[in-house]
Amino acid sequence: MSAATTRSRTPDRLCAEAVDLARAAAEEAAAPGVVGEHSGLVSEGDRVVTHFFECKELGYRGWRWAVTVARASRAKVVTLDEVVLLPGPDALLAPEWVPWSERLRPGDLGPGDLLPTDQDDLRLEPGYTGEDQPPADSAVSEEMAELAEAEDADVSPGTPAVQPTVPTRGSIASVAEELGLRRARVLSRYGLHSAADRWEEAFGPKTPMAQAAPATCLTCGFLVPIGGSLGQAFGVCANEFAPADGRVVSLAYGCGGHSEAAVMPKPPQPAPPVIDETRVEPFPLHPARDSGSVPETTDEETAELGHS
Repeated sequence: MSAATTRSRTPDRLCAEAVDLARAAAEEAAAPGVVGEHSGLVSEGDRVVTHFFECKELGYRGWRWAVTVARASRAKVVTLDEVVLLPGPDALLAPEWVPWSERLRPGDLGPGDLLPTDQDDLRLEPGYTGEDQPPADSAVSEEMAELAEAEDADVSPGTPAVQPTVPTRGSIASVAEELGLRRARVLSRYGLHSAADRWEEAFGPKTPMAQAAPATCLTCGFLVPIGGSLGQAFGVCANEFAPADGRVVSLAYGCGGHSEAAVMPKPPQPAPPVIDETRVEPFPLHPARDSGSVPETTDEETAELGHS
């Protein structure tokens, strides 16, 4: 441990005795009657001491006035450094501020509320724009060539249920496999309409949330399409803050969590300041008399205008 570090832990005697100077400075900076008793001091370094005084201001329980005094080397006069109001170990502090985007929880969105989304939201990405579409006269890809070769489907005998688990590509069974028809039974028209009525009643266009929504789910980026005939009227919501997260919603349904309801622009980032440290600009303490924008007049010129 160095000698300087050892000296800094021991408060300077003259600075430690300057309690009256510190109190006077705290009373001058604070309102009358809010500076309490002297509650201690701490050494900040060589010949630098901070005095603490209790704060009696309402609403600042546990806070204290910190007055830092110092003296120059070999000097006997203690001078004032700064006066601040700092929280103590048991101070009453406001909770740490949390952005609204981190405070929001599923279920907080109500009818008429709008949930802004960031312009660079990681949950969203640009939709189909046609930029990746190949030109009309481009060469056919290998995948398209394979599909062209399997265009003529082979008819397999028997029902789809008795077909192999992995049907041959291009056969009727493979088409049934893709359409989800290789099951013993599928939903009838009555079953489809019954499910559609239930989903329409829970998350449909007649609900209060949809009536106050700025747009429908049809144009929302959080909508996950579903297959089959029900996909023409329904989808699945994938917005964790929406009231229908993970539910089947009508395309005419909507809420304030629409991806395009209120897009928050990305805040601009200011450029870092450029400081030229290689050149020194002189700043005179006493400017010249002819440095102003109005030229100085002599007594002869003022006499002609009638000034005394």
